[in-house]
Amino acid sequence: MTKADIAAVLALVAALFLAISDAVQQRLAHDVTDERVGAIALFTRLLRNPRWWLGSLIAAVGFALQAAALGLGSVVLVQALFVTSLLFALPISAKLGHRKVTPSEWTWAVLLAASVAVFVTVGDPQAGHSRAPLGTWMVVVAVMGPALVLCLLGARIWSGPVRAVLLGVVSGSLWGLFSVLTKGVVDRLGDGIWAVLRTPELYAWVLVAIAATVWQQSSFQAGTLTASLPTLTVAEPAVGSVLGIVVLGERLQTNDVGRFALALAVVVMVAATAALARDAAVPTERPKAAPDFASTTTRTVPPPAPPYPLVKDTMAS
Repeated sequence: MTKADIAAVLALVAALFLAISDAVQQRLAHDVTDERVGAIALFTRLLRNPRWWLGSLIAAVGFALQAAALGLGSVVLVQALFVTSLLFALPISAKLGHRKVTPSEWTWAVLLAASVAVFVTVGDPQAGHSRAPLGTWMVVVAVMGPALVLCLLGARIWSGPVRAVLLGVVSGSLWGLFSVLTKGVVDRLGDGIWAVLRTPELYAWVLVAIAATVWQQSSFQAGTLTASLPTLTVAEPAVGSVLGIVVLGERLQTNDVGRFALALAVVVMVAATAALARDAAVPTERPKAAPDFASTTTRTVPPPAPPYPLVKDTMAS
């Protein structure tokens, strides 16, 4: 097997672990409180939940496998394969929701798998650099920074699905940035621990991971999961792939016909990802209490009978 093949296998296994983690954490984030709280307040509440830590441990395994995949393959390849986490989330969410996978969901799943196969095969993503100069990162900050700040300001103004989508864009974009930074950190592991500690990407990597996690949970809690999960799932590979090409110089090797096939595959991938993410969102509506017929049914109650027979006062007559 080539390095790219091993990277593909690691990316698929990482997608499985992250699908399990998302299924656990999205339910907890939405159920922890019915109140609208800030991102930090929500995060501190989740830190006190043992099940959230279990989901985080599973996610940590997924991120470790993702890092190993990025050490062997390109960001574009790994991000393209990462969307297959929805294929794993499909049966998991069906199990949690006590339902069966619908024919529509299976159709979207087949389309997603086919589009990913076309993208990886026809595009043949090639790795570029593992790290980028400081000047390139300054441009990235200048472009992404204001856009994400506007999303956060919008999330403070609007509520419900709009807030969930805006926070999902922020979190998904940061996770895409996280994958690019991960490749730079992994590249320095061979030079020893001190080389890693002197790497600027390491500290940006930690901060981005924390921020992405905080706003991810806030996105889950902000509105319906059918609004937040598709946004998160589409934004991460989109931003990660663009940064891989622009920042790290990765490329797709194809001709004009191949470019058309790639464009079509990307459109199908986005549509299928959004549809499956919407269906993979665990229903969080609490069951309504059964009506109290004793209190809602109108009954005519006869007046109580007198305790003694009514006797006329004959003396009066």
